Amino acid sequence: MTSRFHSVRLIEDKCRGCTNCLKHCPTEAIRVYDKRAHIIDERCIDCGECIRICDYHAKVAQTDTLEDIKRFPHPVALPAPTLYGQFRHLTDISVIYEALLSLGFKEVADVARGADVVTLAIRRALRDPQRPRPLISSACPTITRIIQVRYPALIPNIINLRQPMEVAAQIARRDYASKHGVAPEDIGIFFITPCAAKMTSIRSPIGHAKSAVDGAISILEIYGHIAPLVGKIKPAGKVPEFSPFGMGWAGSGGELDAAAPRNSIAVDGIDNVIRVLEEMDNNTITGFDYFEGSACLGGCVGGPLNFENNYLARNTIQTIQDAMPKTQPEQLVRSAELARDSLYFDQEIPPNDSMKLHESIAGAIERMEEMNRIIEELPGYDCGSCGSPTCRSFAEDIVRGNSSEHDCIYILKDTLKVMAQKMVDISKTKRE
Repeated sequence: MTSRFHSVRLIEDKCRGCTNCLKHCPTEAIRVYDKRAHIIDERCIDCGECIRICDYHAKVAQTDTLEDIKRFPHPVALPAPTLYGQFRHLTDISVIYEALLSLGFKEVADVARGADVVTLAIRRALRDPQRPRPLISSACPTITRIIQVRYPALIPNIINLRQPMEVAAQIARRDYASKHGVAPEDIGIFFITPCAAKMTSIRSPIGHAKSAVDGAISILEIYGHIAPLVGKIKPAGKVPEFSPFGMGWAGSGGELDAAAPRNSIAVDGIDNVIRVLEEMDNNTITGFDYFEGSACLGGCVGGPLNFENNYLARNTIQTIQDAMPKTQPEQLVRSAELARDSLYFDQEIPPNDSMKLHESIAGAIERMEEMNRIIEELPGYDCGSCGSPTCRSFAEDIVRGNSSEHDCIYILKDTLKVMAQKMVDISKTKRE
């Protein structure tokens, strides 16, 4: 595969080689060599689990900063609904609008508006009997990428809709250009992101050639700037241009609540999602219409670049939803927005073949047999001391030529015992 941008980065000087990240990476994209973690670019899906789990803060997310908005004469903030959940007791989101404008943005446009458009497109797709079942949400880029790596047979089930972030960015650019009479290329759309994966999907889009978003700034950074301002701003009482259902996409199950597909499931947390995808891939669970998967616990409110506890953030968002006018997405979405081709993918989603053992079937079978032989000789502790996450992945690293059997301390110990015994035997022979 061609290389792509990664938002998850390793600060080598901070890494202690503790293997925590090694054991939690869902695609086994991390190895530990010479007491330092190393990320296998081809396998990394930028889910941010290593950022969340590292006690030494050696894994970080590379995002844009507020300085980057100066690259455009007309920067527009595109906050994820999750941003509003960071401020306890917030009931009027116009306060956040004003705070963002004070940072240098010329306008604020909500991702929730794009979520309303995508909601209606999902409903339409579910009415099509020719679509495969279950349809899989494309909203979480981490889930799409993990399907590319581990479950390529499920790729045809991924709904061919762009993320709400992308749809909202297109609407924001079009509306701002029309309203202010400026060139679209002079408008910079900056997503306020709860996770690293969204930054990656901007630089390396899935399903389309170019992102409509120009950059992403973490909620953590934005929070630090606007938290001191929120209590000082008087609410303007502005009516949101999106429905409470669009706001609800911030939490797990919000997409299902909005699109209202019957006989569908919402799963959050990367380990939980993997278990369900495994069963879907094996056809052990069938007979449902839609699968909403969120890599983070609780959905986007649980993203690694958030400030607030995800449960409290979810409560705040629910409070905001309750205070909003009880409008439906179809009451707010213009028919032209739903008809645009840019709502859909313009490229096929390819499988990620980084886990292929060999280009040819015969070569793959040969390597698999060699792997199984090595696995039989390993202790099966999955301790990670060899630098690989499991004994199976260690065997794979050996057949790929990236490790040696003696990297396993148990095999090394046994080998040293044999060598020591031989030396004793030689010594005895010489004395005799």
